[in-house]
Amino acid sequence: MSVPVDIATSIEAFLDGVALFATNPDHVLVVLATGLLAGLRGSPAARATCFALPLAWSCGGFFGWMWPAPGPLRVPLILSFMIVGGLVALDRKLAPRVVVALATAAGILHGYVQGREMAGGGLEWPAVLGAVAVVLVIVFLVTTLVAWLKPAWTRIAVRVAGSWIVAIGLLMLGWLVRGTGHKH
Repeated sequence: MSVPVDIATSIEAFLDGVALFATNPDHVLVVLATGLLAGLRGSPAARATCFALPLAWSCGGFFGWMWPAPGPLRVPLILSFMIVGGLVALDRKLAPRVVVALATAAGILHGYVQGREMAGGGLEWPAVLGAVAVVLVIVFLVTTLVAWLKPAWTRIAVRVAGSWIVAIGLLMLGWLVRGTGHKH
């Protein structure tokens, strides 16, 4: 794994990281769920999460890119966004530090897996930066929007979105189990 010196190669790798993130529902859903949860908890949690999630994702991503360890992590990825989505659906009154801890844990886990995928696919290190850039934009937009919402019905809509994230996770777990189970 060499450090690219060609700017075109760096930009291409950056965009590959953006595309890899955007095509992986596990990663997209955890960022959306985390943004929804942080936004529901108000401005302090939203601001801290906008910093913590991308930072944790970049640390996990570079660690996974530099030292990719083999092993399946699909179930923990799915469970991570289901847990956060469940907290959104339940509208749990969590302290900002708890929301940040969840965002940090999710960022490290998902970033590591994505960095590992990038290394396995022969992508260079700017790909990690591309993914982190998308994480930053999405979590910033979602937390800002949700924290800004005031009418009571909007809070219900956000909770419904959390329940849909949980439902998607259940569906993905079912597919995973069905795919590895016995054929009839």
